[in-house]
Amino acid sequence: MAALFGARVRRLRTAAGLTQAELGARTHVVSTRITQIERASGAKPTLELARALDAALGADDLLVELWPYVYREAFPDWSRRFMEYSERAVVIRQYAAHVVPGLLQTKDYARAVLKVGRTLSGEEQLAERVALRMGRQERLSAPDRPELWLVLDEAVLRRPVGGLPVMREQLARLLTAGSESHITVQVLPFDQGEHEVMGGSLTVLTLPDGSEIAYTEGAHYGQLIEDPDEVRRFSLTYDRLRAAALPPLMSLDMIRSVREDNHRGANVPSRSERRRVAQEQLQQSRGGRLRGGGRRIPRRRPRP
Repeated sequence: MAALFGARVRRLRTAAGLTQAELGARTHVVSTRITQIERASGAKPTLELARALDAALGADDLLVELWPYVYREAFPDWSRRFMEYSERAVVIRQYAAHVVPGLLQTKDYARAVLKVGRTLSGEEQLAERVALRMGRQERLSAPDRPELWLVLDEAVLRRPVGGLPVMREQLARLLTAGSESHITVQVLPFDQGEHEVMGGSLTVLTLPDGSEIAYTEGAHYGQLIEDPDEVRRFSLTYDRLRAAALPPLMSLDMIRSVREDNHRGANVPSRSERRRVAQEQLQQSRGGRLRGGGRRIPRRRPRP
């Protein structure tokens, strides 16, 4: 299907009298990306790129309709619709219990995670899945990039996926990402105890029209929730997790501590220490106060 998609792009481009460089300019990608698509090599096109190619080539939705079949070769059925929604989302809120979410994984970390998949058929498919995952991350640097909010269970930081060198690089990636304006990273420490999403992950997507989709996932299954009432319940669950997690600045400090201590003794701030730091942040917030998630809310003025 990837080869068929590439052949259609090449035929439409030729018919339009465009070079690969000209088509790349119209779709805001480099010419080598067009070459990869036409030759079915490298990362497969994202849904966003398929739409751009379709519009630039006047394909009347042909490429958009082919796109899900291109991905069907690499991913199981239950994850494909979620990926399609993710490509359109303007806000992505995720809770991860075991591993760093794909949008912020390094290549080596992604390879270590994907190679243990039960649906994996061999080394070639592993390389394809890694390339696809890296390709999806391009959205975070696109002009219409979504706002990304992650809540990571403490276990995510302490499990050395791929070995210590790979994990240290992954933690560095989280630190870099957490400093960007459109990405928020929080850590849910062990001492918060039990909660509603133990054992799995939760994602809540906000689409351009304001509607929301929820998605829960375990090691070998996934469930897309589209019923508005159910989605609202999952959204509330996510808000509870966000409120229980460390504020963003303390979360980055904890990630940094785990990385520097090489997973051998990073200290989790106690509740009293967290209250003390929160109080210091309150005093520095110029009259504002902080939510559990670390965002400022203006202080209400007393009524006359």
